[in-house]
Amino acid sequence: MTRLEQLKKLAQACPDDPLSHYGVGLELVQLERWGEAAEAFGRALTADPGYSAAYYHKARSLIHAGAPAAARPTLERGVQVAQAAGDLKTVGEMRELLESLE
Repeated sequence: MTRLEQLKKLAQACPDDPLSHYGVGLELVQLERWGEAAEAFGRALTADPGYSAAYYHKARSLIHAGAPAAARPTLERGVQVAQAAGDLKTVGEMRELLESLE
């Protein structure tokens, strides 16, 4: 069983656990399967809309998948969430990515 298969199995067993979906997303990023990665990060955000790092990675995956227009609202919402949480590092990363879209 591959690492991705193991992570997907864990995510299926724990559908409300954002970390398991986030892990699937990161593995898909490593495999450059950008659309699937964006979907996995989206599932992490469904499980926990306050998971600020997932917004960054979802947007980055969308950009690589050729959907920069879809990345913008993801980043804008992510900045709001990260600011509310005091996660300044992630705020900075998302703002930088937003600027690259302009």
